[in-house]
Amino acid sequence: MASPATPRRRRPGRAAVLAALGTALLVLALAAASNGAMRIPFSRLPALMFGAGTGAEDALWRNVLLQVRLPRVLLAIVVGTGLAVSGAAMQALFRNPLAEPGLIGVSLGGALGAVAAIVLGAPGLAVIAPSAFAGSLAATLLAYRLGGRSTGVAGVLLAGVAINALCAAVIGLFTWQANDAQLRSLTFWNLGSLAAASWPLVAALAPWVAALSLLLLRDWRAMNALLLGEREAQHLGFALAALRRRLVVLVALLVGPLVAVTGTIGFVGLVVPHLVRLTLGADHRALLPASLLVGAIALTLADWLARIVAVPSEVPIGIITSLVGGPFLLWLLARRGTA
Repeated sequence: MASPATPRRRRPGRAAVLAALGTALLVLALAAASNGAMRIPFSRLPALMFGAGTGAEDALWRNVLLQVRLPRVLLAIVVGTGLAVSGAAMQALFRNPLAEPGLIGVSLGGALGAVAAIVLGAPGLAVIAPSAFAGSLAATLLAYRLGGRSTGVAGVLLAGVAINALCAAVIGLFTWQANDAQLRSLTFWNLGSLAAASWPLVAALAPWVAALSLLLLRDWRAMNALLLGEREAQHLGFALAALRRRLVVLVALLVGPLVAVTGTIGFVGLVVPHLVRLTLGADHRALLPASLLVGAIALTLADWLARIVAVPSEVPIGIITSLVGGPFLLWLLARRGTA
């Protein structure tokens, strides 16, 4: 008698997963806003946000919540969203699960711009952030210009590797020339931080990230077609040269300002799409919006940990993401090796 066929595991519905992730993000954001060097009772958050309570303690809590915690939590959501959705787009473009935004020079180009500004005597974020953004765009456009002469995406990939190596070398030269005060700034900036969070910064970045993320989400059909191969995608009617150019430019415009404000935060754009793909599969109609939400959750949680594990000091958020992302990739490799 033939054995019955093994039933295929049914993946959770897209709407249910997105609703669950949105709820988890809301709860986590409120929890992160209530905890830190000063603990604010979770039950008092609604009253404090809407102006109730007139005591001295309530006034102190409200000031910490509205001027420090909420802008920082919202910045973590914005940055996590942008990094994760950009990583998913890069993995689709290169058809490589190890691809991430930094592969085309966005991160190290931004780091070079910021390091140059710091060592050359920039007075603060008002100069460092535009310098980092300019460095990100310049490195990405150079990688695309040089690599675009080759067919496919291999040329862009190789150009990105070369430009990253060059940027790292120049950063090393600037670091060698830096004084002690500049070295402290360089170290903290290169390890990533959300300490610059403020309401004007969130108000500037949030619409920018939302608009560019939506443009990436619109290309989910093209990203699905790329999974079949470039020739197959072209036969399905997608203009690959225009698609490649559009994705690279969108990722550069999306990640560049984030790197300029927060410094280098690794592994979010690499690990989050992996994690979502393991759960929901490779369909970018679900993968992109889920990566967006999981990226926001991941960076909010990482920033929360960065603020509470060494109170009253703060651990650079890049250390937290690397401590989690590195073991996850090792586990993934071990799991595939035993499959």
